[in-house]
This record gives sequence, C-alpha cells and structure tokens, in this order.
Amino acid sequence: MFNIGFSELIVVLLIAFLVVGPKDLPKVARWLGRMVKKLKQLIREVKQETGWDDLEKELKDTKASVTDLKKDLDITAELKDASKDLNRSLNSVKDELQQTGKEIREETAEIQHETMKK
Repeated sequence: MFNIGFSELIVVLLIAFLVVGPKDLPKVARWLGRMVKKLKQLIREVKQETGWDDLEKELKDTKASVTDLKKDLDITAELKDASKDLNRSLNSVKDELQQTGKEIREETAEIQHETMKK
C-alpha cells in the first residue's frame, strides 16, 4: 500500500523510538496499526458505495478485450510472411533472368565467333 522498504521502516522506527520513547512506543504502534486498519476499511467502503470496484473491474475487462482485439487485428506476422514469399519469388525471377542473360551472352558469343570464321 505505502511501498515502504525494510530500510525505510528501520529509519521510521528509529525516529519514532527517539521521539516517543521506549515506554510509549508499543502504544503508539498499536494506535497506528488501528488507524491504518480503519483507513483501509474506510477506503474499501467508499469504493463499494461509489461503485468504484465495479468501474475498476469493468475497466480491466475492457482493457483485456482491447488487448485481445489488438492481437487479433495485428497483421505484422502475415506481412512478414508475405514479404518473405515476395522476396523468394523476386529472387527466383532474378536467378531466371541471370540464367537467361548468361544463355543469351553465350549464344551471342557463338554467333559472333561463327560470323568471324566466315
């Protein structure tokens, strides 16, 4: 609730020991414990009376459904797959064009060689 670590608690208890004194420290600690308990109960009652708990639950449910919807609508994986397929196809076409170009160069060289012989 207050997010107090062990070292902070030791410092607070040391200061309380110095301010209140060792004789009254247990009484002050019990009183402080009761006040914290009453404060928690009061907060719980206010949440219930105002419907804050219901609103909080509804917001969590809405967040969960929006997160699920976002996952459902996420098309990045599909786009990555399509990109990979497109790259494979383009590489295949590139290889075929290179092979065709190589064959054309070879045939052109043969034709030039034959024309030079004549």
